[in-house]
Amino acid sequence: QAQLLESGGGLVQTGGSLRLSCAASGRTFSSYTMGWFRQAAGKERECVGTITWNGGSADYADSVKGRFTISRDNAKNTVYLQMNSLKPEDTAVYYCAAAPSRSRLVRVSADYWGQGTQVTVSS
Repeated sequence: QAQLLESGGGLVQTGGSLRLSCAASGRTFSSYTMGWFRQAAGKERECVGTITWNGGSADYADSVKGRFTISRDNAKNTVYLQMNSLKPEDTAVYYCAAAPSRSRLVRVSADYWGQGTQVTVSS
């Protein structure tokens, strides 16, 4: 059974960094566009950014542009989210997801979702 598993979340101070990983198993995701999402308490899930199947192009929400970087290693079936200059408003559960196209992901729609990892940024 195909699944995505996030790791790397935790508690960090304002201005700190974290790197999240999303390990895929059960099938290869090399042909999928991958995305990172987050959901803060009481808020809707939002797309943080996406990356194309070959890693050639990534795009980001305005709120994280310049601070977050998405990358992928298809040989390892893993996608990463490097988060720098973290702010308290980045506190949320972070999810990775896979879909055939970016247009699906930006609508918060995906074929596969991970279970999420908590990121807490203290002020």
